[in-house]
Amino acid sequence: MSDSTIDTNALGEQIVKVLKTIFDPEIPVDIYELGLIYDVFVNEDYDVKILMTLTTPNCPVAETLPMEVEEKIKSLDQVNSAEVEITFDPPWSQDLMSEEAKLELGML
Repeated sequence: MSDSTIDTNALGEQIVKVLKTIFDPEIPVDIYELGLIYDVFVNEDYDVKILMTLTTPNCPVAETLPMEVEEKIKSLDQVNSAEVEITFDPPWSQDLMSEEAKLELGML
């Protein structure tokens, strides 16, 4: 490929699409709209790092959800590697939810 620059924005959008297919088992809203994804980093080697949180530190999917995110991101053709880092700083709150998610849950 002659063009050595990658379109990280396009890859970022693909990553967001994947994240929107992953749901919190307790809330019928995807993890992206819930505001559980704090940041998505993509470097020029197509290594992806996702900084995310959980609704609570003792969330029943604390073990499986980050692994599901990692696996689904790794399954994208362009992604070289994927790493998920869980943080509780800042802690998740309902304020982080998108309007769409709040509407879905009847909170608006």
